[in-house]
Amino acid sequence: MLATTVAGLRVGLGVVAVAAPAAVTRPWVGAATGAPASAVLGRALGGRDLALGLGALLAARRGAPLRGWVEAGGLADWGDVTATLLSFGRLPRWGRWLVLAASAGAAATAAVIAPSL
Repeated sequence: MLATTVAGLRVGLGVVAVAAPAAVTRPWVGAATGAPASAVLGRALGGRDLALGLGALLAARRGAPLRGWVEAGGLADWGDVTATLLSFGRLPRWGRWLVLAASAGAAATAAVIAPSL
């Protein structure tokens, strides 16, 4: 099921962000990754993705509804799209497109699959 695949990917991203926040924040915010605030940002995003991904996976395992988890993840991803667009010209050239594409793709996927759950 696509919803659990996306949830698993979200968990993977969350683990990486918590363990090595610069790996996630460097493409997004660039040189600022050496600052403590960047590590806090990366770990906070990682915690968010871990919670959303694990919530969806646990719901699927228990046979509980997934729709709310998928919708919450999609909303979080749209927040990332919005944040990226608001600072687009000041973000690293290659990273801004990567983050924008990944976030928009995940948000669109959530919008497409949520109604069928």
